[in-house]
Amino acid sequence: MARTRTIPLRHEQKYFITPAELGVLRGLLKPLLMPDPNGDENNEYIIRSLYFDTINDDALNEKIAGVGNRKKYRIRIYNFTDKVIKLECKSKYGDLISKQSVSIPRDLADQLIAGDPEGLQRMRHPLFHDVFREMRTRLLRPVVIVDYIREAYLLDAEEVRITFDKQIRTGLYSTDLFNASIPTYPVFDDPVEVLEVKYDEFLPSYLQSVLSCVTAQRSAVSKYTWCRRYENKEF
Repeated sequence: MARTRTIPLRHEQKYFITPAELGVLRGLLKPLLMPDPNGDENNEYIIRSLYFDTINDDALNEKIAGVGNRKKYRIRIYNFTDKVIKLECKSKYGDLISKQSVSIPRDLADQLIAGDPEGLQRMRHPLFHDVFREMRTRLLRPVVIVDYIREAYLLDAEEVRITFDKQIRTGLYSTDLFNASIPTYPVFDDPVEVLEVKYDEFLPSYLQSVLSCVTAQRSAVSKYTWCRRYENKEF
């Protein structure tokens, strides 16, 4: 009998906030949470993701339509280097999310970006099997680069992660993931940042109080969707 994969589910709340609101929250959160150990002296690092979608843009269309259960595939790097490369699948089940992630070498990343899944079906991690199937049967292929600066704060005891994603930019039609010099463009017309609150079982009441200090409304923010807005898609 085949074993059922159990992937941990987490809560994820997203908000649009202004730079001023970000400054207020930063001041309130710093004494309460630990900075992300991956950050620099300003507690920041750059995330670049290359998102994949099917030939029919199923991930994009399902997001726009508000489909409850859906998946997105991406390759992610940090600070424009190939030191750490992650192949990931982010899944949404109603109000909960899960993420599968596996480190891959540069040559495999280049192979997938070129549209070649050959050999993935023979690898052990189940995510490779999923990507192989999607690339073979649904013509999954790279579609857009998403860049932003992340500032993150952690509460390990409760598995809480609060992040500010800043200066979100789109690489438009480029799939040149490892080229730090490709042109990128801001996706928002106004100064807007994205606040994300992620936790497993519950969010401590004192953090709920801190987050209530800003007037931001919860939103179904999708950086992937916003980064494809220049393709004349109807959102």
